[in-house]
Amino acid sequence: MTPDTLSTPLQAAAIAAHRFGLGEAQLAPIGSDARGWLLAQLHAAEPQRGSGLVNAAEGVRRYALFLQQQREPRRAAAMAVAANGQDMAGNVMAASGMAEGPMAGAATTPPRPGAPANVVPFEPLRLAVQADTRARLATAAASAQPLTERLVLFWANHFTVSLAKNSTRGLVGAFEREAIRPHIAGPFAEMLQAAVRHPAMLRYLDNEQSAGPDSAVVKRQQRRPRDEAERGPRITGLNENLAREVLELHTLGVAGGGAAYGGWGGYTQADVTEFAKVLTGWRVPVRELAQGADIPPTRFEPAFHQPGVKTVLGRRYEEGQLALRELLDHLAQHPSTARFVCTKLARHFVADDPPPALVARMESTWRRSDGHLAQVMRTLIESPEAWAPQPVKLKTPEEFVISSVRLLGLGETPFERNADGGIAALGQRVQSAPSPAGWPDRADEWLGPDAVWKRVEWATRAAARMGRQVDARALAQASLGPRLQEGTARQIERAADGPQALALLLLAPEFQRR
Repeated sequence: MTPDTLSTPLQAAAIAAHRFGLGEAQLAPIGSDARGWLLAQLHAAEPQRGSGLVNAAEGVRRYALFLQQQREPRRAAAMAVAANGQDMAGNVMAASGMAEGPMAGAATTPPRPGAPANVVPFEPLRLAVQADTRARLATAAASAQPLTERLVLFWANHFTVSLAKNSTRGLVGAFEREAIRPHIAGPFAEMLQAAVRHPAMLRYLDNEQSAGPDSAVVKRQQRRPRDEAERGPRITGLNENLAREVLELHTLGVAGGGAAYGGWGGYTQADVTEFAKVLTGWRVPVRELAQGADIPPTRFEPAFHQPGVKTVLGRRYEEGQLALRELLDHLAQHPSTARFVCTKLARHFVADDPPPALVARMESTWRRSDGHLAQVMRTLIESPEAWAPQPVKLKTPEEFVISSVRLLGLGETPFERNADGGIAALGQRVQSAPSPAGWPDRADEWLGPDAVWKRVEWATRAAARMGRQVDARALAQASLGPRLQEGTARQIERAADGPQALALLLLAPEFQRR
């Protein structure tokens, strides 16, 4: 099945709008060339919509200042204990408005009466996080390039960095703008380089807690006893988190994972350890950025780097900062990476269990083009498997809310009132995946009874607000076209009122699936 062999151009437009895009209120503007409409969107993403957006350097600075602000009442409490006993310490802590959690209180609550002058909520960090969430959703909801924005969502999930870890706050949005959006239609190697070196990734996967066992920093720490006043954990050796996740989640796939994961990773624990050694020295200059220095937010610090040659996947890499670029380029060209990533792309756009023949053609394009993502996507878009009329992919909560906003033509407005549009209530916190694996991309992960009921509640609330302002019957025809089933159309037609009709449309299988 291809756009040319579908029964009508409108049927092809419906597939293009909902399976590849993020939904449209009107199919007519897509025209008679749905495939051309999609291919024209294979380019770098346009700048995000929104104000108050900060780059990575500013994000690091704000988080560092937030931590500094958090430490002040603790320092004051310690001094109070030494001078006057525990009661005064408790008063200092209470006055500061501090809560138990690492991000609680200070970013959101006003100072209490009598609080020390230097203890204030660090509002700029909270505002940066809120602006990032709003910009991501508003851009997707209002964009005339919905395939571009869907690819941004896909790749941001593939290279997950998450607000679930406090140290990434102020950085996740910058990561998407700096490491993902410019590279969605270029060579995979360029996106991989940008993602792995970005301060958000280095912090999320603990590379700042890693140093070569034989590095100058570790040897210096081993020579001197720990000062009782020294703050924070010492860096005593390798942290393998980043190396393991780059191999397992970003490039080769799960070692020994088999066909269910798109192939075998083909690496060993020794490869993970050696890769971690290559990564030593790549750090975020937090102190300088906190002081306002105009420097890149990531740098190579030789004192933390493991000296000597490293061997990963049978290849030797010399000591120094060039080794990481060489290794990442090799991973981007590896056959297991082609299979793993092409399988994920096909799963995202076509089916939870994508056709092997389609994946094989995408792999072939990957090898021929050195992983040029626009060319790989062209192969996907031009494949007959991608145009099967039956929608089988279930929208995630984020996709459901974005497509609902696009259906109603609301643009950026809903996210001005509520930064995440109520997505968290549906079980998916924006930019806050629970693990480095990101959010699941299979229907059964989102079909639990509670998850379905939350969609009903969200749709009912949205319909109560908007149902009297739109004609759900006309909207269903204009947006879904030939995808609209007779039974669904009949239910909408027989609805008691506008809100009920709109709720039925939002909950219809034709709208919930793509």
